[in-house]
Amino acid sequence: MSTVNAYATINSGEKLVPYTYELPEIGNEEVDVKVLYCGVCHSDISMIDNSWGMSQYPLVGGHEIIGQVTAVGSHAKGIKVGDYVGVGWSASSCMHCSSCMQGSQHLCSNVQATIVGRHGGFSDQVRAHWSWTIVLPKGINLEKAGPLLCGGITVFNPILISEVKPTDKVGVIGIGGLGHLALKFLNKWGCEVIAFSSSENKKDDILAMGATKVINSRKPEELETIAGSLDFIISTVNVSLDWNAYLQTLAPKGKLHVVGASLEPMQIPAFTLIGGEKTLGGSPTGSPSAIKTMLDFSVRHNIYPTVEAFDMKEINKAIQHLRDGNARYRVVLKA
Repeated sequence: MSTVNAYATINSGEKLVPYTYELPEIGNEEVDVKVLYCGVCHSDISMIDNSWGMSQYPLVGGHEIIGQVTAVGSHAKGIKVGDYVGVGWSASSCMHCSSCMQGSQHLCSNVQATIVGRHGGFSDQVRAHWSWTIVLPKGINLEKAGPLLCGGITVFNPILISEVKPTDKVGVIGIGGLGHLALKFLNKWGCEVIAFSSSENKKDDILAMGATKVINSRKPEELETIAGSLDFIISTVNVSLDWNAYLQTLAPKGKLHVVGASLEPMQIPAFTLIGGEKTLGGSPTGSPSAIKTMLDFSVRHNIYPTVEAFDMKEINKAIQHLRDGNARYRVVLKA
């Protein structure tokens, strides 16, 4: 048994308070990680508020974890005490179903999220299965790497599964915590990148992060200037939009890929898809293999989220900063 010191939400929507709990003896395939940094994601706020109806309280959030291994189970593979590692949205999967055996462990029907039914990284220690405890590449910036484990893989995985080519002209809807990372990845992927944003004051930042052009998403006439030209669009927003207007910016056989978790049904006119053989897709995070690929790509091209750092004891201040929409562009807690 070991005692974990954490910050927990006791009831839905409440501020976090100090909380301790006991971890049982480590399992054969489990890994214990001392938390050094932990990102604060909008998904943490959704869980704190029980917006998705699956929160269990007391809830210790935090699923963008960077830390150092302190203990390993007897059957853990490829990991040892002292390794610097990351743990993202997923902490465990069954490792024997069809999805797991095909390398899509994030699609396992029994995948366990780091903060659903278990406690996460708003703490001094976290436990996960060895397969989801990702050994970090040498030279990575530990302070900035946390958000890559959730926000980063959420926008990087669609590049892989949609087979985006370096010669493609692509679009990113929403330049926030997810979208600014999508810009950086797609720019270094070699693409011409169009950013869709309603925030005029972000334009200089957006261009500096790799966008070729910024389209004001509130001006239909600007959308019309790129009609039929984009091979791929990734939407990172969690609100309902005029999806038909964006579908019309796609070239024939273009794809609109959704990663923003809007709770409202999408209004998609069938003929807009049919006429140009266009497709609509979506995805959650990504497999351990995809995460490792993303981290290697990030180190090679020096791609990191733009972060604001808070001490762990300032966690409520950090969460409110994110709630207020003031984060530029990801928030990280220092243990």
